[in-house]
Amino acid sequence: MSKMKLFGAIRTAIDTAPRNAYVAELHLQCLKYAKQLEFVSGREFCEGVGLKPAWGTEFVKMKKIVDRLIAAGLDTDKI
Repeated sequence: MSKMKLFGAIRTAIDTAPRNAYVAELHLQCLKYAKQLEFVSGREFCEGVGLKPAWGTEFVKMKKIVDRLIAAGLDTDKI
């Protein structure tokens, strides 16, 4: 999947999430696509998805923990 399509899919998932689940959906999308986003910076992610730059911190946090979650048994294909 191209980077632009990936960003579009993430934006759609965030936009269609219930209002009180916006941040949780952002986190799930970061985990779901962690391998495809491996070399994407927080700034590029925010620009691509159309988020304010401050959300780049949340993106980076998810990138830092995904390997531990996968080692613990998380199957990102099921997200």
